[in-house]
Amino acid sequence: MLDTQVLIVGAGPTGLATAIELGHRGIRCLVVERNPRVGFAPRAKTTNVRTREHMRRWGIADQLKAQSPLGIDYPSNVLFVTRLAGYELARFENALYCAPGKNPLYSEHSQWIPQYTVEEVMKAHAQTLPGVEIRFNCEMLGYEQDGQQVRARVRDLASGGEFHVASRYLVGADGARSSVREAIGARMSGTYGLSRNYNVVFKAPGLAAAHKHGPAIMYWQVNGEVPSLIGPMDRGDKWFFMPTAVPKDVKFEPADAPALIRQATGIDLPYEVLSSDEWVASSLLADRYRDRRVFLAGDACHLHPPFGGYGMNMGVADGVDLGWKLAALLDGWGGAALLDSYEAERAQVHRFVIDEAVANHATLGRQLWQEGLEDEDAAGAALRAQVGARVASAKLREFNTLGVMIGYRYEDSPVIVADGSAAPPPDFINYLPSSRPGHLAPHAWLHDGSSLYDHFGLGYTLLDLGGGAEGELDAIRRAAREAGVPLDVIQPREPALPGLYDTRYTLIRPDQHVAWRGDAWPPGGEALMRRIAGHGSKT
Repeated sequence: MLDTQVLIVGAGPTGLATAIELGHRGIRCLVVERNPRVGFAPRAKTTNVRTREHMRRWGIADQLKAQSPLGIDYPSNVLFVTRLAGYELARFENALYCAPGKNPLYSEHSQWIPQYTVEEVMKAHAQTLPGVEIRFNCEMLGYEQDGQQVRARVRDLASGGEFHVASRYLVGADGARSSVREAIGARMSGTYGLSRNYNVVFKAPGLAAAHKHGPAIMYWQVNGEVPSLIGPMDRGDKWFFMPTAVPKDVKFEPADAPALIRQATGIDLPYEVLSSDEWVASSLLADRYRDRRVFLAGDACHLHPPFGGYGMNMGVADGVDLGWKLAALLDGWGGAALLDSYEAERAQVHRFVIDEAVANHATLGRQLWQEGLEDEDAAGAALRAQVGARVASAKLREFNTLGVMIGYRYEDSPVIVADGSAAPPPDFINYLPSSRPGHLAPHAWLHDGSSLYDHFGLGYTLLDLGGGAEGELDAIRRAAREAGVPLDVIQPREPALPGLYDTRYTLIRPDQHVAWRGDAWPPGGEALMRRIAGHGSKT
């Protein structure tokens, strides 16, 4: 019988994020993964602003940057073309906010990098943390739980032997076919099979120089034969190719890929297929994320089309949210409402993101194609201009999505103290920083070159802009101490901060979301501290 505090099933980005959050807080956890290593399929290719901000907290953002296969300065353009050898229809520059450099709105830019590289960097960091253990080739067979612990049976697939794990909590981060989801009786509802797609990784020396459109991370090919996405993926002339919305009656074989790539691109080169897998785009959400001591995270509880690059990043955010909350209970200062808030907070974000991903999925290459689009005459040019304008309008929300990446907020959470201010309408593109409770704390660069976020602690952080009544800070610190809540106080005096933070005091959670704000510390402040730590009530 192995004994740990948290058992995590699945060593993808969601499971690794959970382990890292726990490990940074000194919580013992065991990650079991049925595969022999972290992923090798390309899957996600965008590590977005918010995920890289978490990596900055963990101290590995620069390590990931150094692994960028195309170079960190490679332009993150997305081009719509009839085919690589054909006409350009539209382009989005700095799509998904990958351009390096300091932006006042966030502390880290996005990065175009294969998911398997992200997983390697995360795994390497997790294994440096005391108390974090990762076991590959291990499959959870089942578990039982009571009011004190979870007891799981695990099979070592290499030896065939079984062992048992006793833990306080179990996290199912085991993907779309989650066995943990089945075990807790959760059901996915929504729409399965929005489209059928394939992802091909291939080697193509000379392809980058064989077309006239210039560098980009992704080329959408809009033609009548093989509407598809194609783009560079890794060193060694590795590219990805993704035919979209393949008809159900079409049988795709990896051996067919080179001919399809030639047809789609109009470029005749020797194409070597390295891997191929089929995937189905769906829009599904679990009806519950928890059964007592067992939780779901990542694809185990939400699935959506990949257009917009949200899947992996949402899973990392799940791991962050659940990780610090589990750590708070295991450290003894968090209360039951903190764990109740996990589903209450994350499910509303998942619904918001699913709606965005489905909207993006509605306009693919097949929907954009019109007969005559590749004609060389004036009518063809006019049609291309018309389709290009449609692309610029319809796909803006897919590639300029800062309002989705960092503009989400937690409403009606049991561990956030609302101040009665009206919720601004969600906006996928125009991100407006807000210090309203539930929102991500507004970012700012300080004059010493550091990010404001760099000064937030592992626990709660009180941002004090000054001018408070005498003795208030002492009262706040005393309330935190009496409630057992870890608290750091920072007092930056940057001129920009009062324009971003509307009140004298802002109380910021470990995940950088605002828990409370006010111009004066309320009477009975210990009750406020206890509430945000999960011990209080809404009244």
